[in-house]
Amino acid sequence: QVQLVESGGGLVQDGGSLRLSCVASGSIFSINAMGWYRQAPGKQRELVASITSGGRINYAGSVKGRFTISRDNAKNAVYLQMNSLKPEDTAVYYCNAEIVGPGNYYGSNYWGKGTLVTVSS
Repeated sequence: QVQLVESGGGLVQDGGSLRLSCVASGSIFSINAMGWYRQAPGKQRELVASITSGGRINYAGSVKGRFTISRDNAKNAVYLQMNSLKPEDTAVYYCNAEIVGPGNYYGSNYWGKGTLVTVSS
């Protein structure tokens, strides 16, 4: 069984910073893409940033220049450094990973339970 566990959310003031972490554990052969999504109240879940196993990165336009995604393949971890936070960044942030494991050689999509980020004005 594979689990993704996020940490690092919390309450921060407008202009502040937070760093989110996500660690995958369980029966893992390798991890393809990893990413962060967010869902604000009353809105659909949206991609924030993603990073492939080869290091190719994609950001949502609304966070470019403010957020930085990185990963540590040895730790099966992905991180999101969030700077210059705005009230509109308030959302539950979810970790996502495409993981290859026993009997699953093309990879399956897994989600964490989410961590709440609240930016006060």
